[in-house]
Amino acid sequence: MPETSDRKDDHIRIIEEEDVETSGTGFEDVELVHEALPEIHRDEIDTSATLFGRELEAPIVIESMTGGHPNTTKINRALAEAAQETGIAMGVGSQRAGLELDDEALIESYTVVRDVAPDAFLYGNVGAAQLLEYDVGDVEEAVEMIDADAMAIHLNFLQEAVQPEGDVDARGCLAEIERVADELSVPVIVKETGNGISRSTAERLSEAGVDAIDVAGKGGTTWSGIESYRAAAVGATRQEHVGRLFRAWGVPTAVSTLEAASAHDCVIASGGVRSGLDVAKAIALGANAGGLAKPFLAPAGQGTEAVVDLIETLVLELTTAMFVTGCASVADLRHVDYVVLGRTREYLEGRETSR
Repeated sequence: MPETSDRKDDHIRIIEEEDVETSGTGFEDVELVHEALPEIHRDEIDTSATLFGRELEAPIVIESMTGGHPNTTKINRALAEAAQETGIAMGVGSQRAGLELDDEALIESYTVVRDVAPDAFLYGNVGAAQLLEYDVGDVEEAVEMIDADAMAIHLNFLQEAVQPEGDVDARGCLAEIERVADELSVPVIVKETGNGISRSTAERLSEAGVDAIDVAGKGGTTWSGIESYRAAAVGATRQEHVGRLFRAWGVPTAVSTLEAASAHDCVIASGGVRSGLDVAKAIALGANAGGLAKPFLAPAGQGTEAVVDLIETLVLELTTAMFVTGCASVADLRHVDYVVLGRTREYLEGRETSR
């Protein structure tokens, strides 16, 4: 399946060269209430957090981005080295290519992460649609490939619907997710890929026994938009049209975070998270951590030092938000006062009305 590997290279090129950003995460409508008398020392604020029993230096996740093409090895090496140095978590991109193609250079694009980050919290990644073809042993192979601490199962059916070669059979995926969550040797994270997870879906996933939900809501990188560029390149005009039409489809990240947190006790908020302040807002809304992907791509191309610099900036932004809300720890941040305004408030009120 060489096209699987080539597609990974296409994705990185398009993200770097084209406009693939949307807006409307909802974080712009969330305001944390200022504390004028925080009564804490900023330099003593504890940003550490726990994920599946593992302590992170900060509740920040380098979200799944890439792997599966030799050109992506450099990116994953820089990201993993930075995760190791700063004590945060990192996920790899879909491991489908590594499982289905016997190519050492391609597989190294995944295995490099554990080689350079022996102590970091790393998680693997397979697609929900592929679970219909894989047994649990295949998913364990993906775990072993990077000695993963957890496994993400990604939901990307809008992206698949736009891909000229997409897999659009979504029947039976929940049952397969439940089977993997029950039998796999490591915790299972179910993540969207930019369109969000609603309360009802989060409830179904919680009942299926998944260990965490990564909402990956609307407002960041649009995979529908990315696939529309790929469709245009091969003359698939209908898919190009559909990709553009659904470019901004989904549940806004702030809304998805609130809804998922009402159904599950371990939530990662991603999808348009662009600052440590966004991470702070996500945690206030009920998330355990905030995840970023695209902001790390350009620094990863420059090298480990640039990625570390971005992480340290994010941590400083998070620490500042904690300081001016009087939060000495991440646990305190989960109980901070906040206000939801504007369209996000209207969206949430509309959701309650429709229930």
